[in-house]
Amino acid sequence: MSILSTLIRITIVPLVASLALLAVASTAHAGGDWNDAGIAWKSYAEGLTEAKTDGKPICLIFYTEWCPHCTNYAKVFHDPALVELSKKFVMIHIDKDTDPATSGKYAPDGDYIPRTFFLTSDAVLLADITEQRPNYKYFYDESDPSSVMRSMNAVLALPAKAAPAADAVPAPAPEAAPEAAPEATKS
Repeated sequence: MSILSTLIRITIVPLVASLALLAVASTAHAGGDWNDAGIAWKSYAEGLTEAKTDGKPICLIFYTEWCPHCTNYAKVFHDPALVELSKKFVMIHIDKDTDPATSGKYAPDGDYIPRTFFLTSDAVLLADITEQRPNYKYFYDESDPSSVMRSMNAVLALPAKAAPAADAVPAPAPEAAPEAAPEATKS
């Protein structure tokens, strides 16, 4: 029996320990580490209220837990300069899978992920503040914080309480209970 117990101790125990560590590591960063310690992320309803009260613009991000681009994009929110810039915004991030109704309301060029939008403090979408590309305009560089920081600085450069662009869209009000979103086009 000592040979069997030695065999178990040498092979099975390390295997179980390795699997446990792998499980913890894989769930710890599902959907990405969005730097909750450094950025004051808000819920949609809480963020809209805070923006109106504090007069700050909104940075609104849609992501999912399973999206590798979202996991990569989350890393840019650890950049110290971006963290500092985020303090001038109300930062909202929403899991598209858990709130498809709100996600569907913010899909001017598709329901892809991740998507980042900028809104006025009165929750009006600033449709002209995008990543400068013909398609997937709200998909920012997932590895370079300067991409989203350019748009953040553009928002801050707007005159206070500036009139929204002609194609600006008022943000939908938060709903008490999410409703099923219409089938969105996947790009």
